Amino acid sequence: MNAATQVLDAQKVREPMRRQRDAFNMQPLRALKAVRRLIADKEDTAQVFEIMRALSGKAIPRGYRRLLSTPQGGRIAYERDEFAERLSDPAWLAQFGPGTVGAAYRDFIAPRGLSAEGLAEESRKVKEADVDAAHPLAWYARRMRDVHDVWHVLTGYGTDALGEVCVVAFSYAQTRSLGFAVIALAGARQFAKQKSGLPYGQAVREAWKHGRQASWLPEVDYPALFAMPLDEARRQLKVAPAAAYESIPVQHRDRFTAQAA
Repeated sequence: MNAATQVLDAQKVREPMRRQRDAFNMQPLRALKAVRRLIADKEDTAQVFEIMRALSGKAIPRGYRRLLSTPQGGRIAYERDEFAERLSDPAWLAQFGPGTVGAAYRDFIAPRGLSAEGLAEESRKVKEADVDAAHPLAWYARRMRDVHDVWHVLTGYGTDALGEVCVVAFSYAQTRSLGFAVIALAGARQFAKQKSGLPYGQAVREAWKHGRQASWLPEVDYPALFAMPLDEARRQLKVAPAAAYESIPVQHRDRFTAQAA
């Protein structure tokens, strides 16, 4: 191998690493534009990924290092299972009996038309995103994306506007990713503008508090968790009931609109 070939090979190794480092640079103006678009249309899921990309900072590298620091997390990182593939397999999901986390997940996504692959496709809409890169940090970012709807199931928050704001507040406490904090604060602010007297702020604060009190969910063995009874899983993972959220009538949980901006 000559010197020129060695240099080219070294560049092939460094380039993916550089792209992954650049992916976590803070871009606040980009995030602000995406927040405004998300407020205008809460169904525009791609804007969530825009915000997360713009404000991830050190959250993904820090989370991956923490995953490696625990025995179970280290095993999961070593195996590098692509959880979205399991979640997109109807035969795999069908094996879980009534009352389990897996059954609750099936019941959660089916009427809403949700899917792990659909979420993945939304994440690929982000400009310059190297979502599918063969890199440990990209894998960890995919893992965090793929468990989003599972966290909805575990926490009890729905896909209405308030439920989404609460689950990202919970996620901020779990991950310390500034993108989650910005989305949660922007959503809470929109609800506060309505001056309805309903405890929207309390629901969001409670979600954040529950995220701090819960076990660290990124290191959970999710295929094994899906076979557990949902109530038992919540107890084991210390996920408290969403009392403040549940106290708000269903018809008042989806008032997050452009008109309130």
